[in-house]
Amino acid sequence: MARAPLLQLSDISLTFGGDPVFADLGLVVQEGDRVALVGRNGSGKSTLMKVMAGLVEPDTGSRVLSPATSVGYMEQEPDLSGFATLGAYATSGLDPSEAWKVEAVAEGLKLNLDATPDAASGGERRRAALAKLLAEAPELMLLDEPTNHLDIEAIAWLEAELKSTRAAYVLISHDRAFLRALTRATLWIDRGTTRRQDKGFEHFEVWRDKTWEEEDLARHKLDRKIKAEARWAVEGISARRKRNQGRVRALAALRAERAGQIRRSGTAALDLDAGQSSGKRVIEATGIAKAFGEQTILKPFDLRILRGDRVAFVGPNGVGKTTVLKMLLGEIEPDAGTVKLGTNIEVAVFDQARARLDPEATLWESLTLDPLLGVSGASDQVMVRGTPRHVAGYLKDFLFHDKQFKAPVKSLSGGEKARLLLARIMALPSNLLVLDEPTNDLDIETLDLLQDVLGDYEGTVLLVSHDRDFLDRIATQTVAMTGGGRAQVYPGGWSDMVDQGGLSNIENTEKSKTREASQPKPDPASTPDKPGGLSYTERHRLDALPAEIARLEAEIGKLEGLLSDPNLFTREPVKFRKASDALVERQEKLAASEEEWLMLEERAAG
Repeated sequence: MARAPLLQLSDISLTFGGDPVFADLGLVVQEGDRVALVGRNGSGKSTLMKVMAGLVEPDTGSRVLSPATSVGYMEQEPDLSGFATLGAYATSGLDPSEAWKVEAVAEGLKLNLDATPDAASGGERRRAALAKLLAEAPELMLLDEPTNHLDIEAIAWLEAELKSTRAAYVLISHDRAFLRALTRATLWIDRGTTRRQDKGFEHFEVWRDKTWEEEDLARHKLDRKIKAEARWAVEGISARRKRNQGRVRALAALRAERAGQIRRSGTAALDLDAGQSSGKRVIEATGIAKAFGEQTILKPFDLRILRGDRVAFVGPNGVGKTTVLKMLLGEIEPDAGTVKLGTNIEVAVFDQARARLDPEATLWESLTLDPLLGVSGASDQVMVRGTPRHVAGYLKDFLFHDKQFKAPVKSLSGGEKARLLLARIMALPSNLLVLDEPTNDLDIETLDLLQDVLGDYEGTVLLVSHDRDFLDRIATQTVAMTGGGRAQVYPGGWSDMVDQGGLSNIENTEKSKTREASQPKPDPASTPDKPGGLSYTERHRLDALPAEIARLEAEIGKLEGLLSDPNLFTREPVKFRKASDALVERQEKLAASEEEWLMLEERAAG
């Protein structure tokens, strides 16, 4: 007998004082579903997730949750008021005996549970919300951009965690590699309508393009029918009056149908002008090193960047990627070594913190008050690559509507701030483009367009990103930074770097450094495309399994310690049963993980 769905929304309509966000929307989430929730920025993905979580009440329609089903929602801006530490927030609502779950998750997410909410960054607050959700382990998890502000190692840990969970989940994410690895169904919000395909995100773009192609064909047929009927209305007026009126009414109905169709949102008019050519050699760094007190950011390091290169910098958060960028641009002096910039360098910077945007300024002022963009004596003009443009028209190119022009920057969503910053830097001629986490908050269509624009850009690009798919599409070189001041250059993007043994194979301990020093370094030219005959996914899994096994062993130890209390069963039978079930589950996972590791290790050894 078929089981009832975990969650069902029926005939949902919602309006926030203007055009409807949703109308007659329906969806179902089944037990074990792994769903990608996709759509353009502003299409209502986060709002729909809040309706699913029961946090937003729709104007009409019903939300039915299966009895005894628990739902957990990870929001983008968690409220931590009233909690002394991030750990206190993450463990709130949990039984004290289960606090170890938060500690285990925090280790994987690299979260300091002792940090105070006031001192924590936005990324740390989001990780605390994610730790709380994973520790609570609800039957249905609603995850809104869980990978934002996570570094690549933490993303890999979260990916493995979600692969192993038995819970159903719905994901909003801009990280295409993350969505492809985890999802088995796709919910697509498009102009207030949701469509579902029971295939993972990797099939989404083909499905979307086919849907739009069919829609364009239907619209074309309708236009032709309206044109034919309109011609008849003019030429066939002498026919019988009753029939004439019927066809006239039918023509009016066709026109009403056509007018009621909502056109798809366009794409932002992204364009870059490389301006004057730089010299062939853009940056020459020789033996540069940097430390802040006892923290070594970079040991002596050489890097040559030529015109047209796309150089990506990857590594854990806090390893010093942005500091290295600033040294290469001459904004920070290295402690040792030299940096030489080429001739005719014009730099444009997309910064991770969006610090170049004044939160109190309006969108209009963000362009017209910039001395590099505003046209003297004309407050409604902006210079776009040397040509004056009206501010309104230029903002519309980046999908901003009239009501937003005089709104403050602080009222914008993350994706809208990213588009505004792109509008500013793309108005300037540049031949050296610096992109520090550009993919955060951008929707898939804008990411695709940004990739195309960068492909046609004749200048040089320096890129910091945790988006593996974007790195693979853009980078021609990858600098892997793993802490302790170590950095190594690999040709190609993320997957090429991993296939060459980068990042995951560099140990961070002094012991490993001693062992590496005593062994000859492998010749990169002799490195096979797939080490040990493993695919990229299998190699990544093999690298991740030891940490997963260690985590499971730690959890088993804590559970065994809890169950060693001889009075636990009589004193707290429910807790005893939960701990016993959890112990059995983790022992099964441990056995499976160890067996998987042995199989992959044997294959890697040939």
